Amino acid sequence: MKGRVAECGSTREYFRDVLDHLLRVDEQVDSHNELLNSVLTAHLALLGKRQQNEDMRKISAWAAIIAVPTAIAGIYGMNFDHMPELHWTIGYPLVVAVMAVVCVLLFRRLRKSGWL
Repeated sequence: MKGRVAECGSTREYFRDVLDHLLRVDEQVDSHNELLNSVLTAHLALLGKRQQNEDMRKISAWAAIIAVPTAIAGIYGMNFDHMPELHWTIGYPLVVAVMAVVCVLLFRRLRKSGWL
């Protein structure tokens, strides 16, 4: 009977050591799991921010393109009588052509820079 008690004591000590190793490995796995979740969350946040920045650039580029004809039309909409091009035969087509050229140049420039 004494031999069995000695075997039980050494077996308990062995299992206590195994339990200690198991708990340590479990803590390491939990730590790695939390680290991976943090990395994944940071990566998803960066992707969302990058997409938001691209959207804002496109919106800003289109706003810049639309601002040119709006400004020109706003100046001509003030109904001044002392603007020499108002009495020209080609005044209106010239202003429309200038608006179109500036908008096309802005579009090409913004497309080349990657904003559109």
